[in-house]
Amino acid sequence: MKFRAKIADAACLNHFTRVSCMVAKLARTCTLRIRPHTLNFILADSAAGGGVSMWCELPQENFFSEFQMEGVSEENNEIYVELTAENLSRALKTAQNARALKVKLTNKHFPCLTVSIELVSVSSSSRMVTHDIPVKVIPRKLWKNLQEPAVPDSDVSIYMPVLKTMKSVVEKMKNISNQLIIEANLNGDLNLKIESELVSVTTHFKDLGNPPSASENESEDRSPEQMAEVQVDIRKFLQFLAGQQVNPTRGICNVVSHKMVHFDLLHEDVSLQYFIPAMS
Repeated sequence: MKFRAKIADAACLNHFTRVSCMVAKLARTCTLRIRPHTLNFILADSAAGGGVSMWCELPQENFFSEFQMEGVSEENNEIYVELTAENLSRALKTAQNARALKVKLTNKHFPCLTVSIELVSVSSSSRMVTHDIPVKVIPRKLWKNLQEPAVPDSDVSIYMPVLKTMKSVVEKMKNISNQLIIEANLNGDLNLKIESELVSVTTHFKDLGNPPSASENESEDRSPEQMAEVQVDIRKFLQFLAGQQVNPTRGICNVVSHKMVHFDLLHEDVSLQYFIPAMS
């Protein structure tokens, strides 16, 4: 089982750093899945237990100038390791203005993801900074729990508004209630609503639009004005919004009434799926 890769382009390095920072805000620990053509950051908490799930996918050829890996076998050419996401994010933050970054799996008394950063000094001489990030190798018998989650049939799919705007709204709402109702319909309307004994507050987003394929599938037995709604933990939703450093290239919210909300984001070439279950 081997893995080594190199990033030599400054734009790719900055993009990879932003992705790692996003993942660290969304998950304390996560699984890194390494395959010949993709990397995945996975959080597979049990939705039945009220946990969120995350599936983030990066095409390796868009980031790495060199990429070599050997999985556990020819038939199972994959590697799964668990790590503390903040450790990777912190290591990559030291790579700003670096000439190159190398990452590889090592064994230094314990399995590590070793990040080596080549920094250039004022005198143009280079120095290496190395971070050894402890990882736990996940045995193959547990891989079945770490596959891409099935996306449930949604009642309504809708394009998302600017995430920074949503975040500022939800931050104010969390001071009133710990529960948030997300409503959406096929007219492009999205509502964020909180209710308490003393006050009821609703923020309306209009004319967001609905994905064409979703509208076709969902419009058969649903009137355009009919709202699909789900009630979620407002802190989990805010954590998701706080993890988005820039507005995505595309953002879709899929509401499964009274069961879950699924967010499907595309950041340039990085896709993120995030699932928040309904509060029971």
